[in-house]
Amino acid sequence: MAGSSIGTLFRITTWGETHGEGLGVVVDGCPAGLPISKEDIQQYLNRRKPGQSKYTTPRKEDDQAEILSGVFEGKTTGTPISMAVYNKNQRSRDYSQIRDVYRPGHADYTYDAKYGIRDYRGGGRSSGRENIGRVAAGAVAVKLLKELGITVTAYAKEIGGITADEKRFDLEEIFRNPFYMPDREAALKVQEYADRMMREQDSMGGIIECTVQGLKPGIGDPVFEKLDANLAKAVLSIGAVKGFEIGDGFAAASSCGSQNNDAYEYREGGFVKKTNHSGGVLGGISDGSPLVFRAAVKPTPSIAKVQSTAGKDGKDFDLSIGGRHDPMIVPRAVVVVESMAAVTIADGLLMNLSASMDSVKKIYG
Repeated sequence: MAGSSIGTLFRITTWGETHGEGLGVVVDGCPAGLPISKEDIQQYLNRRKPGQSKYTTPRKEDDQAEILSGVFEGKTTGTPISMAVYNKNQRSRDYSQIRDVYRPGHADYTYDAKYGIRDYRGGGRSSGRENIGRVAAGAVAVKLLKELGITVTAYAKEIGGITADEKRFDLEEIFRNPFYMPDREAALKVQEYADRMMREQDSMGGIIECTVQGLKPGIGDPVFEKLDANLAKAVLSIGAVKGFEIGDGFAAASSCGSQNNDAYEYREGGFVKKTNHSGGVLGGISDGSPLVFRAAVKPTPSIAKVQSTAGKDGKDFDLSIGGRHDPMIVPRAVVVVESMAAVTIADGLLMNLSASMDSVKKIYG
């Protein structure tokens, strides 16, 4: 299977299956000397792990990370960083009923069509548990960015059509409710709606917003290595993400140039924009404004409500999916979006070191 790696200089490769022995990631290209610990990795994995509330899968996994290589005496060595999380609470029997059935909204049919074989136990590589490797790598990238004064923050902007109000935006509130929403009132409405969906054996989708602060102008390259294009690929590669927009995104299509253009002004020795319709990227290159993008996440496809489908034998089939599943993907996907943004930006920063002779001279001159 190709396609398990992303990045050019800061490159990550994820491996493992949801019902296999474990999952993990290899991070290649991280500079030597970055302070990193198991606790740094665990802090991020804990935001993704199952069983956080009744609104996530009840599967009990500690998701304890093991750093296998690339770190010595608390600092990166410049060699590949390999990290693993071992599965401990698999219940593969829950999936025996669907081994020969194509679940609606899943990659069962497409995997069979492509490979002729698939791991039906929880979806194998197409399971959301594949994200463990992304989050572990993201924790490393976040540490690297913090050394440069760059912060990445993601949160649930909308769940089930209920949107966080910008007037009530509170960063600290993100970690006070099970939905990672920055608006307490909106989170309470989501809770009520989620309880109803669970009673009806259904699920819900939402929107994750991510902001990056402290990113200087000049990161990203024109044409095929645009910063926004690379962010889009990284975020759309996350299972269940079905849409991506940056800045005003699709709303720009119904705007006009005089409204959509961000005017510049010279302030305190530098150029700044009066507005940020572009979302912090112009021509594929960061412009020094906060980078703002959003990801659309579909409802959890594994639901107990009866759905019609077909099996490998060509016969129609009424399916009710059992097992342990999230009624919504958004809360546990927030840290995944944050991680993929951090990985992409870390890669862009390292690639930018050779953008000009001045940059090269600063290192080697």
